[in-house]
Amino acid sequence: MQKFLGSYFITWDEEMFDEELGQGAQVNTSDLNEELGQVEYVFTDKTGTLTENNMEFIECCVDGNVYIPHAICNGQILSAASSIDMIDSSPGGYRREYEDLFFRALCLCHTVQVKEEETVDGIKRGIHQGRPTSFYISSSPDEVALVEGMKRLGYTYLRLKDNYMEILNKDDEIERFELLHVLNFDSVRRRMSVIVKSSSGEYLLFCKGADSSIFPRVVSGKVEQVKARVEQNAVEGLRTLCVAYRRLSASEYQVACHHLTEAKLALQDREQRLAQAYDIIERDLVLLGATAVEDRLQEKAADTIESLHKAGIKVWVLTGDKMETAAATCYASKLFRRSTQILELTKKRTEEQSLHDVLFELNRTVLRQRSISGLSVDCLDFGLIIDGATLSAVLKSNQEGGGHGNYREVFLEICRNCSAVLCCRMAPLQKAQIVKLIKASKEHPITLAIGDGANDVSMILEAHVGIGIMGKEGRQAARNSDYAIPKFKHLKKMLLVHGHYYYIRIAELVQYFFYKNVCFIFPQFLYQFFCGFSQQPLYDTAYLTLYNISFTSLPILLYSLVEQHVTMETLKREPSLYRDIAKNSLLRWPVFLYWTCLGVFDAVIFFFGAYFLFDNTTFTSNGQMFGNWTFGSLVFTVLVFTVTLKLALDTHHWTWINHFVIWGSLLFYVIFSLLWGGIIWPFLNYQRMYYVFMQMLSSGPAWLSIILLITVSLLPDVIKKVLCRTVCPTATDRAQSTRPCLTVEPSTIFMLSQSSSRMSF
Repeated sequence: MQKFLGSYFITWDEEMFDEELGQGAQVNTSDLNEELGQVEYVFTDKTGTLTENNMEFIECCVDGNVYIPHAICNGQILSAASSIDMIDSSPGGYRREYEDLFFRALCLCHTVQVKEEETVDGIKRGIHQGRPTSFYISSSPDEVALVEGMKRLGYTYLRLKDNYMEILNKDDEIERFELLHVLNFDSVRRRMSVIVKSSSGEYLLFCKGADSSIFPRVVSGKVEQVKARVEQNAVEGLRTLCVAYRRLSASEYQVACHHLTEAKLALQDREQRLAQAYDIIERDLVLLGATAVEDRLQEKAADTIESLHKAGIKVWVLTGDKMETAAATCYASKLFRRSTQILELTKKRTEEQSLHDVLFELNRTVLRQRSISGLSVDCLDFGLIIDGATLSAVLKSNQEGGGHGNYREVFLEICRNCSAVLCCRMAPLQKAQIVKLIKASKEHPITLAIGDGANDVSMILEAHVGIGIMGKEGRQAARNSDYAIPKFKHLKKMLLVHGHYYYIRIAELVQYFFYKNVCFIFPQFLYQFFCGFSQQPLYDTAYLTLYNISFTSLPILLYSLVEQHVTMETLKREPSLYRDIAKNSLLRWPVFLYWTCLGVFDAVIFFFGAYFLFDNTTFTSNGQMFGNWTFGSLVFTVLVFTVTLKLALDTHHWTWINHFVIWGSLLFYVIFSLLWGGIIWPFLNYQRMYYVFMQMLSSGPAWLSIILLITVSLLPDVIKKVLCRTVCPTATDRAQSTRPCLTVEPSTIFMLSQSSSRMSF
């Protein structure tokens, strides 16, 4: 119940509500609330997670020449851009053919759809100056940015009608191409292609994709010039794509059709056969050029990563992007700092040296630095960059074994000594393999994966905690995750506040239940030594039944829902407080032993305190002595008041509902006992508790004994708290000392809707 009700407070958190999306955080499971407070590794996607996934076309490079849309409008050179290479509008220009092919390729090689004015996610799109216009939509924001960029350069994609794609060229002429085949993009090939037929009957294959997948298939073109521009754009943090084409003869087209048809009709291994067919078709390409698209960093993404680092959480970025592009984003997001020493474990380096030599050289570097500096592992400022090809080699060699085959432990040792890791050129399956590798390491850390797209689902499912971003690439990640949040910045509060609170609350709940039941049962055990082990109960049946149901359940339930040992602002301002609860620090055996010993101590005080104080003593004016039921009622009264006041001592965040439940529970016990012992109940076969509770309250020594025993029982816990805060205070203790220990604020525990909630828990 605590986990189920606690999950609603995440949903109601107004600080995690995004106005643009009109949505707040979502909880798909309530079983992992406390694990949010134990995360040691965060694996995050880049595009759409760290970045906005709002692509803007910046430039393109055609045959080694750069074209910028800000300097060109419908093919016309603007006056402020005379120093930039422009489209050669003269009919005999030697670049004209490459330009036309390049722009046509980007207008045709995509899965973009043209839509008229409609409402998308509650926002009306396609309206300009009160008039409906068309706009582009696609599952890939990159494709929309490229098509819109081509429109600014004078080539407009109009529509797909009756399997014909229409484009408007810069001469305002409509060109029609028959769409024959689409070779869809996948994360393994890292490219997509289309086969079209022009109005003149020419067959053309247009292909676009990552530079690493295009360059090896190119047989001609200005590869070096384009490659240099791609690397320059990547260093600046721009997303790059390469574009190539191939003219097909009629016979070549027929062969390609045969391969595709055969693969599509295969009953077994269809995906594998399609991949083989694509590999055969996408060969002997002519390089046309490359594009550069900007994807800005999300708001407060850098602040979130910096806070996670201060909290002792290691952040890994897993992306399919080019290394230079991803590295630039990592520097911008403060994953890497200027003082970070970058260690590269890439295909380029392993081609120069063997994988064995590179791994052991990096391992010696980090171990040498650690021994020299004398710092802990967390303080070492190393950053590791690894690509997908090298990761595959590490995992493959580990599986094959033999010789120097087992590189997994060496790789993990390097990662342990790095404050941040960037994994680039990663396929979705490799992202999941990375998460699984860390999960299976000897420390068995708690992992969290966060992403926004379908390609992140595998790692989200693999991690202990999966968080989906409600991004622009559908809701696959959000639906397959444990939690869904609108933006990456909300991860900070999710972990440092909600995770922190829920771990402490559930830890206190578990330990408190052990404690109060030890206090409850142990006096009954001691009583058997005085009744000849006759199974005579110390407490009345009603008390035995209602102790955990009514008398002591509501205070701890409310405590485990609303307790705030430090304020939210303090947790967000001082992320290092997260370290105090790391490594399951509140549910280890020393803490469990303390609570158990405290319960045994209090139980001994309850029983023997009452036993020795009332031994051979008369308590009433008529000389009557307390019987066994009066003795049991006194012990039970001290028990209920002690365990409830113990919880009150541990409460730092007081609201009116706390007061109502804690003092109301004690009042309910007193009223129930008065009614239970003050009335002869006709449905009972016995009346052993009649007038017992009133007789106890009529005795002055009984009152004194109750107060004395409660005070003595609570004293060890009070002394322990004072000594811990004075002698060896934790960071949390110091944070608590900066504000009043008890605060009274209005509660919103009963506000069961987002619209009525005005507080975040």
